Amino acid sequence: MVRAVQIAVSICVGLGVIGCGPRVRGDPNLAGAEAGVKIGDIAPAGPGGQSGAQLLKTINFSVYIIEVPAENADKLADLWSVLDSTPLRFNNASAFKANSFSIGFGQVRLWNKVYELLRGAGGQEIGTVSLLLADDQAGDLAVTGLNYKQKLSFVSSDLSPQSTTIGPGILALRIKATKIAAVQGACAFVAHPVFTVPVTSPVPQLAARARSREFPFTAAAFGLKMSAGDFLVLGPEKYIGDLTTLGGLFFSNPVGSVFFNPAERKPPERKPAVRVFLLVCVRMPMNY
Repeated sequence: MVRAVQIAVSICVGLGVIGCGPRVRGDPNLAGAEAGVKIGDIAPAGPGGQSGAQLLKTINFSVYIIEVPAENADKLADLWSVLDSTPLRFNNASAFKANSFSIGFGQVRLWNKVYELLRGAGGQEIGTVSLLLADDQAGDLAVTGLNYKQKLSFVSSDLSPQSTTIGPGILALRIKATKIAAVQGACAFVAHPVFTVPVTSPVPQLAARARSREFPFTAAAFGLKMSAGDFLVLGPEKYIGDLTTLGGLFFSNPVGSVFFNPAERKPPERKPAVRVFLLVCVRMPMNY
């Protein structure tokens, strides 16, 4: 299940100069939320064809995507209780929670405990993504795809209920890391959900039109200072099967995944699921 997470963190932290694994490339799965979009083939946005010298200047993150049976979503409360929220900053912490987002900060010493809690909740790893971010440039972690238009409701930063129409396109987590000149080996990490449309045309006018359709959900923005070995766990406050809400679309998979627990001696069973994202800072450039 998530044993790979534990192993990878130990290797990446110990060999931070080398980094962790190849960058995942390819197009996000755009099967549509109604089909229970999988995120095993997700890929970050960003420039391609980077040279070795350019790669040495990137801030590297590994993202592990875990699915937990929706019936066990309440067990994630134990996960939040062992993680720290003190280092985190929000546009509005109440709005973040009202959109059913939860997050916690940890360091390497907590990995065994995090692994045990996810295993106890029936979690299974469904995908891994490597993000290589240039200083002060953003990259998108695709979460789920839409092949149709739909109305999406959310709670704004002033705590008022709002809605917007999105699709076709991708709901993603937009991540930006900026070096902190006064702090060696640290970056300012900020992220927020965003609806975006892949820019596939080299024509500036068409690219600008695609970007104009973006919608950032800044009410769920968060940030903190991170160094190699630090990690974040981002997940739902509770299970929401309604995919017309921001929290439901971002974290829920009502169609479900196949789960198997050998300890229960039962055949594999398809169950509605929730997504949990483990984001690890595995490397900072040497000249930071």
